[in-house]
Amino acid sequence: MPDEPGARVCVFCRRQPVDEAWRPFCSERCKLQDLARWADGTYSVAGELRDQHEPEDHDPTEGD
Repeated sequence: MPDEPGARVCVFCRRQPVDEAWRPFCSERCKLQDLARWADGTYSVAGELRDQHEPEDHDPTEGD
């Protein structure tokens, strides 16, 4: 951990101080590893599940 109180640390590894060039990460490596976790589905955003067969409220192909 950085010695400075209140110093920002990398959001991925949580060990190194943030490098302004890679903010909010400490390096390109941490940035790419974080991106890989989003891409392979390790990370996800919670949300309401929708039934795939449920019709949409608005059909964009219909005229108003």
